Amino acid sequence: MGTRGLNDTTRVAVAAARQAGAVLKDGLSRPIEASLKGRREVVTTMDRASEELILRSIREAYPDDLIVAEESAPEPGESDRVWIVDPLDGTNNYAHRYPFFSIAIAVEELGQVASGVVYDPLRDELFVAERGRGATLNGAEIRVTSAGDLDEALVATGFPYDRSDATENNLANLNRFILAVRGIRRGGSAELDLAYVAAGRLDGFWEGGLKMWDVSAGGIIVREAAGTVTNFEGEGWDHRRSDIVASNGHIHDEMIAIIGAADQPVAGAAGPGARAGGAGR
Repeated sequence: MGTRGLNDTTRVAVAAARQAGAVLKDGLSRPIEASLKGRREVVTTMDRASEELILRSIREAYPDDLIVAEESAPEPGESDRVWIVDPLDGTNNYAHRYPFFSIAIAVEELGQVASGVVYDPLRDELFVAERGRGATLNGAEIRVTSAGDLDEALVATGFPYDRSDATENNLANLNRFILAVRGIRRGGSAELDLAYVAAGRLDGFWEGGLKMWDVSAGGIIVREAAGTVTNFEGEGWDHRRSDIVASNGHIHDEMIAIIGAADQPVAGAAGPGARAGGAGR
């Protein structure tokens, strides 16, 4: 599925993501102005610049559509189509010049995600999917891995900004997964982590406390790459829920079982004063 074969809405999303990516990439060469939205949640001037560009592109092409974006109030619309925009997924990374962030744009039609675009401007990697048409990376088809067991899997996760106060802060899940898998990564961009699952670079991903702009594009890309996407209970995926589990399908039940058991003691787990080892590598 090359760019020429994409539908009109997806082509608009691709063009907007590429333009926003150029803005973000250029912004790294200048001082980064950042402020706090919460205790650990950063927003930069580049988040807003990227979002303004994307919203302008969508409005010009589809003025009657609703737009939901991270940094601004919903743009009203009269059609059944909703654009879901994360102008900079991985803002903390960007603010620290850590090279792992993305732009994500999804299109929802009649309540279902119809297409998704995740763009990594530093690597010039464009992940695209349309419902029922497969998923691609820079125009080449991608598929999830064939790893059949968690002990041979590389998985990724993330943590909520309010993890110091939240009861569901993912630490119990982390303790269980770290004993069960080959390796864990914490990239800092949920949409890009999901795209990596689709491309076979990761075998699975889980996280809670997310917003729909964190998962909508990446979720459909995983599904169209023959992966499995559900909520923490292993039921059907709802991109408007805050929890997501994505995998190659083969390890999905094991992942769900670990998440479901996270409130139980972990045999062999490190004590309260011990470090969690490879999770931060």
